[in-house]
Amino acid sequence: MPPDLDRDPFAEPRRRDGVLLADFEGEPISMILGHRAVREAAKAWQTYSSDAPFRVPIPAETGVRSVRQLPIEADPPLHKTVRDQLKPIFLKPAAPDYAARIEALVGRLLAPLLDAREIEMVRGFALPLQSIALTHLLGMPETEAEEWIAWGTHVFHDGADGGAKGAVLADYIRRRIDAARRNPGADLFGAMTRMTIEGRPLTDDEMAGIANLAFAGGRDTVINAVAAVIAHFAQDRPALDLLRGEPRRLPAAVEEFIRVTAPLTHIGRVCPHGAQIGPYRVAAGGRVSLCWASANFDDTVFDAPTELRLDRNPNPHLGFGSGPHSCLGAAQARSILRALIRQLAERTAAIDLVAQERSEEHFGPITRTAGFRSLHVRLHAR
Repeated sequence: MPPDLDRDPFAEPRRRDGVLLADFEGEPISMILGHRAVREAAKAWQTYSSDAPFRVPIPAETGVRSVRQLPIEADPPLHKTVRDQLKPIFLKPAAPDYAARIEALVGRLLAPLLDAREIEMVRGFALPLQSIALTHLLGMPETEAEEWIAWGTHVFHDGADGGAKGAVLADYIRRRIDAARRNPGADLFGAMTRMTIEGRPLTDDEMAGIANLAFAGGRDTVINAVAAVIAHFAQDRPALDLLRGEPRRLPAAVEEFIRVTAPLTHIGRVCPHGAQIGPYRVAAGGRVSLCWASANFDDTVFDAPTELRLDRNPNPHLGFGSGPHSCLGAAQARSILRALIRQLAERTAAIDLVAQERSEEHFGPITRTAGFRSLHVRLHAR
């Protein structure tokens, strides 16, 4: 089953007062849990600011990178200025020809795995899929993905010192920026040489901040979602067969997987002037958490939220965030998951779940399973 589908770890504190106070590396952070409250906070950027370099992710990333991620660590108008210029790149997955390319990519990566004895799907399939698909999004050669795959499932926190891994990513980005300065192309790096802020070109640090987010922001989240889809259909073949016979159901199914897996548990905001969050007072400069994973199980919004209903409609989930900072990579993630489900339905007769090791996140007394450290399956060809 997808992580957390059988339970809602945030249910009790959400129903009690809508807030959970949790410790993150010695920093107490109030987690906003309710669907309505999270949406309202996501829009109220003057109260809950993203203008907080290194402190938007939780835990903070002060020790693993040296540049401010843009546009996620900025408020309007800077946020909108950068985001609007990135949209032509990140909305490419909406085009039919792009969707066909992702479809072909998923089929190509699945083909050698069919009828193999056993495959570890996190690093053996989901990681290469996310990395190669990213080359398509950013307009770069597929060969670039070979280096990206070597970074692991998370570019900062994947079994190695985060600072050392961050330095590897930073060096890669600086090399690509230098090359784009000399010879601007049509890829992300070339596009950034033509972007402006208040009429001036981007600095190298601003370009590095955009690229850092592009490589780090949608990596483990997409990998988690891909693994969750495979794990679920290994145990619910009838649902996959239904989608094969009725492909019009695919978009709704993808949205439901995003709701129940909530690949990004939460994100941070800083309160410049302080705030009252339920019973807790946040000091000026203190952080709060917008907890997407809790909001997506709010039973005042979703009927039977712990049930995965592939035809759920309406489905106002917050799996891609909410407000001005809603995820720019949402179209890419949807394209990958649609192609994955379609290919699994059409090309497999059965998926055997052999072994799994889930990842866990801890919030005080609460534990949430979020993705898989490993997922071993056998894929039987149709």
